[in-house]
Amino acid sequence: MKKILQYLFEHKTLSRLQAKETLVNMSNGCYNDSEMAAFITVFLMRSITIDELQGFRDALLELCVKVDLGTYQTIDIVGTGGDGKNTFNISTLACFIVAGAGQKVTKHGNYGASSVSGASNVMEQLGYKHKNDSAALRKELEEANICFLHAPLFHPALKAVGPIRKNLGVRTFFNMLGPMVNPAAPAYQLVGVYNLEMARIYNYLLQQTGNPFTIIHSLDGYDEISLTNDTKIITQHGEQIATAEQLGKRTVTQESIYGGETVTEAATIFTNIIKGQGTFAQNAVVLANAAMALHCTGSYASYNEAYQAAVTSLDSGKAYHALQTLISLQ
Repeated sequence: MKKILQYLFEHKTLSRLQAKETLVNMSNGCYNDSEMAAFITVFLMRSITIDELQGFRDALLELCVKVDLGTYQTIDIVGTGGDGKNTFNISTLACFIVAGAGQKVTKHGNYGASSVSGASNVMEQLGYKHKNDSAALRKELEEANICFLHAPLFHPALKAVGPIRKNLGVRTFFNMLGPMVNPAAPAYQLVGVYNLEMARIYNYLLQQTGNPFTIIHSLDGYDEISLTNDTKIITQHGEQIATAEQLGKRTVTQESIYGGETVTEAATIFTNIIKGQGTFAQNAVVLANAAMALHCTGSYASYNEAYQAAVTSLDSGKAYHALQTLISLQ
């Protein structure tokens, strides 16, 4: 690792193969915590290259615990995290609304590294037991339309660096990797990114998969449709900017989508919203993200039609039923 660090400190970049080998070695316990922290910190001080990101992704996918969930055409809704905004769990809530609308969801998530409550934190708090057993996950997908894939159970490298990421408490390149290494290989992806540079990188990488995708970035820095500002939307077909009114019928304030101070508080907000007891602002943001995900699948003629399907899922209680069914299977 000392040679690699010296190389990087000279402002050089890693090849795709070098990046892959380094992350494989990290997973295998070849380096100590100080060396790994130094390595991670390099990429906080300069932009990551596409070759480096692809190499890290190659390593995670090669080491990944494989999962067989059948032939379902699933979707994942995931933000890169690390936007520092500490919103409530918008992506995870949107997943349940999408599941309630009849679309199967393989949600990939992790504990919060730079936020109070990541997807894995809130799911655990709600009574979900993280697992990597294919049969159990497939049963959840069949009965609840959704299963949850806790990243460290599938990616040994993430487990190895988890404490370091938590101690650093800032976004790292692992935030960027999360959406690209879902072990279920979903057919569709809605990916939220925290800046336009990441949007460009993801656009390049997702174009290569050949699968339908949508990348979203709120222009004031959120890695989701926040409705606090306009949103940049990138798909395999092109790019556009949409207003909060177009996407969610309203503009909301940053304070109104705050996620709370503790995991318990985050879970309470989550439960209130999924039960249909959220505020206008909370509901609007969740529905906009769910609608964009449904629209990404190509099953709806327009965004507005997808939005109506999301509203019906939440208002009818189908989204809440998906959560109840999932938790009952634990």
